[in-house]
Amino acid sequence: MANKRLFNRQIALPQDHGSWVFILSPLLIGICAGGTFTYATFSLIVAAMAAFLLRQPMAVMVKAYSGRRPRTDLPAARLWFGVYGVVAFLALAELFYLGQGYIALLAVPGIPVFAWHLWLVSKRSERRQAGVELIATGVLSLAAPAAYWVGIGRYDPLGWWLWGLAWAQNAASIVHAYLRLEQRERSSEAAPTSSQERSVKWRMGRRAFLYTSFNLAATLTLGWLKILPQWIFVSFLLQWVETVWGIQNPATGWKPTHIGVRQLLVSTLWTILFILTWRL
Repeated sequence: MANKRLFNRQIALPQDHGSWVFILSPLLIGICAGGTFTYATFSLIVAAMAAFLLRQPMAVMVKAYSGRRPRTDLPAARLWFGVYGVVAFLALAELFYLGQGYIALLAVPGIPVFAWHLWLVSKRSERRQAGVELIATGVLSLAAPAAYWVGIGRYDPLGWWLWGLAWAQNAASIVHAYLRLEQRERSSEAAPTSSQERSVKWRMGRRAFLYTSFNLAATLTLGWLKILPQWIFVSFLLQWVETVWGIQNPATGWKPTHIGVRQLLVSTLWTILFILTWRL
């Protein structure tokens, strides 16, 4: 029984499964843009994933100390916090040994954001914090330039474009998901969505439409100006089409899991299209 508590999956692994794409997508983009896989790349992946996984046991510890979870969860939370912390430290040490220690500077912005998240957890206010999530995805998107730089073995300003594009997509994905959840909640409280006016649908979806339209227009323009690969806009067109479809077809009766899985699929396809069109 004691071992079962120590290896509790809800303490060891993040329970918001959709969050995995926000770290894996930038890593894959950076690795593929760099075109090589080195020992430093492997160390970066280990360090990034360990740092990402640290959030769950740390949040459990905060909940336990603030009375939101039983104190019996603390041993398991401390165990996994220690495991992930040691793994992250060793992987980071390897990066320094390989001459890529400057990458650690990219973790600095994550410290205040993580502290902010834990403070919200202690106040029982971490749910539906779109602003925090948008900033947090910006921090996670730094994995793209990090993977790119360790892949090519040096700093290159092009990495910042990878960061901006990954963040833009992740931000649009979050705003779109919030739109779908809002549609679901309103449809269950008010009249069926089939009777909603067109103007009401577009008013609800205005923010998501603006995010995806900006991303599409920006990548089209930057590609036309030869600043970015010419066909990179195709990946952003996918999310734009999904948002327009979502505005026209509200998520009536959808379960949150259905919304999350669909958005995960779209984000996965976006990552594949991005990787393919970046190298054209």
